[in-house]
Amino acid sequence: MEPEPTDTDDGMQPPARLRALTSWQASKVSLLGARMTAQHMPLTARADFAVLAALEEYGELSQADLGRRLGLDRNEVSGIVTRLERDHHLDRHVDPDNRRRNVVTLTASGKRYLEEIQHHTDTVQDELLAGLTTAERRQLTALLTKLLSSHKPQPA
Repeated sequence: MEPEPTDTDDGMQPPARLRALTSWQASKVSLLGARMTAQHMPLTARADFAVLAALEEYGELSQADLGRRLGLDRNEVSGIVTRLERDHHLDRHVDPDNRRRNVVTLTASGKRYLEEIQHHTDTVQDELLAGLTTAERRQLTALLTKLLSSHKPQPA
């Protein structure tokens, strides 16, 4: 099905066959979301959000498990954890059962910081989805969740 022409259809649009591809549209929405996110918070806050949200939801995790859950390599996780530990947003200690593992936990300061980042994230989501009703937003989220769950998880 061909997309409907719009008032902005000034001859500079990509071809209709391209615009009709769900994968192309999803890519454009992703890029738009990333740009909006960058306007509201620094790049480091996006990685911080992922790590803090994982710790909030799953509790104490090893750095390796954080990386696996988030699709990040060990060097990325180490850098994020080091920064968050320096700012007292999480605690890191050696696992007493396996001295080669570091275990990470969320602190009260980290919970407050996560809520602060959540506020910025919510603002971005509201801007990105401004053209949709509340029901359409829920429907889009449900459809994307269903689509993503029907495929094997991919690294980030």
